[in-house]
Amino acid sequence: MKPETLKILNEERAARRGALLATNLNSGAQELVLESHLDAAAPLAESYRKAFRQGKSVTVEHGGEAVFLNVFVPPPRLVLIGAVHISQALYPMAAAAGFDVTIVDPRTAFATPERFPGVPLLAEWPDSALPGLAIDRYTGVATLTHDPKIDDPALIHALRRDCFYIGSLGSKRTHAKRVDRLTAAGFTHADIARIHAPIGLDIGAVSPAEIAVSVLGQVIAALRLGPGEAA
Repeated sequence: MKPETLKILNEERAARRGALLATNLNSGAQELVLESHLDAAAPLAESYRKAFRQGKSVTVEHGGEAVFLNVFVPPPRLVLIGAVHISQALYPMAAAAGFDVTIVDPRTAFATPERFPGVPLLAEWPDSALPGLAIDRYTGVATLTHDPKIDDPALIHALRRDCFYIGSLGSKRTHAKRVDRLTAAGFTHADIARIHAPIGLDIGAVSPAEIAVSVLGQVIAALRLGPGEAA
């Protein structure tokens, strides 16, 4: 790898941006592709996008030649708003699936190390805590408190960022009221449509653990699947 290529890769890694090195296995020619500057008209653009979504290196074929895509992406993060029972079930599952998990809840009676051992806990209001987390393309946000005073500021922050997933706990009736509040805050219907609500895949989940499974499945689908791919 050329020194200038390594320098750029290190810069992208530090900024939590995806990059890949495409190597033609026949000719040895290489091309550095930055996710932030991906050319939609590039011959292998869809293969590049899929490789970034999957987060793993792969060999593809183009023009009868094999091209190895060496993918460099940051570890995905999941920010859980609410130190609740669902979060207690969800964080170890998410960690096992490779997510860096952070829990935000200003209620110090809930956000305790005893209830969430080994997890970064921010006992702060979301509008104070989230700016320091630098929410980005590889971050998902799930609001789970059922309390608009806590959930809404987190949703507002997430909607203003390029996070790959936003989900919010609550019934359809609860979400309808949420939509009214977010609309009043200046968000469009297209903005609000980014929110998965009611949160989680529709698997008939009842218990906190089952809901956690449905949420994690939806988060992974949002990270890994492209538009039009069934979850």
